[in-house]
Amino acid sequence: MSDFWIYYEIGMRHVLNIHAYDHVLFLIALSVPYSFKEWKRLLVLVSIFTLGHTLALLLAVFGMISVQPRLIEFLIPITILITAVSNLFTAGKSAKTDGINIIGFITLFFGIIHGLGFSNYFNSLLGGSSKSRLLPLSEFALGIESAQLIVVVVALLLSYLVQSVFRFSKRDWTLVVCSFIIGVVLPLIIGHEIWKK
Repeated sequence: MSDFWIYYEIGMRHVLNIHAYDHVLFLIALSVPYSFKEWKRLLVLVSIFTLGHTLALLLAVFGMISVQPRLIEFLIPITILITAVSNLFTAGKSAKTDGINIIGFITLFFGIIHGLGFSNYFNSLLGGSSKSRLLPLSEFALGIESAQLIVVVVALLLSYLVQSVFRFSKRDWTLVVCSFIIGVVLPLIIGHEIWKK
């Protein structure tokens, strides 16, 4: 297997790992307010998230930034919680079509946090290799983007089915999904070791 497929697959597995479901939860929270007709806006947001994720990895791999893993592990569920709670307050309101603006900036910031969460593992994969680190990072980012698109398409399909077959309104579906996500991440935040001395 070529190096490209190795790092590409690692990127895919990073997102689609059932034991590290935080990434999938964030993507679902990000995509639940959207429908297929708003796919371009959602694709831009997912790509901005990947950009932030890749930027954080790039800075960490080249030793330009170092953050305590414990803090990042705490902040990741916080980003998911903020996204889900934000959706609760905007559920049923029409999505703004005037650009990405503040949501894009927040998504970029959340991508940076999620990328920092994976930086130690990615550094250990590369080891002391003198080989260029940019190429594996690009391959990894492509894997992440592909997996994220899979998650988003599945989330949109499920949303479409629930709204068309079971006649859920978009607002109700958003409220149900985001409430579930909040129920999953709140115990992670409350039980995190950062609160323990």
